[in-house]
Amino acid sequence: MKTAISIPDQLFNEAEVTAKQLGLARSQLYVKAIKEFIEHHNKDRITEKLNDIYSVQNDDNDLSNIGVEQLRKATENDTW
Repeated sequence: MKTAISIPDQLFNEAEVTAKQLGLARSQLYVKAIKEFIEHHNKDRITEKLNDIYSVQNDDNDLSNIGVEQLRKATENDTW
């Protein structure tokens, strides 16, 4: 799919140089950058959800009582 975006001139120039150094077309560089950005933020959301689950204190402070269903519910919308 084609799309048009506006970016600052300096960032564009840096992207041009980087694409040339890596032997990539500009669009390939942008695709790689967006993929890495999305993967990074998906991992952050998973970690955040797991931290929320494990921060819940139950009566005996035993984390082994956290069930698989709670983990599934917390991560149901995440793509791995």
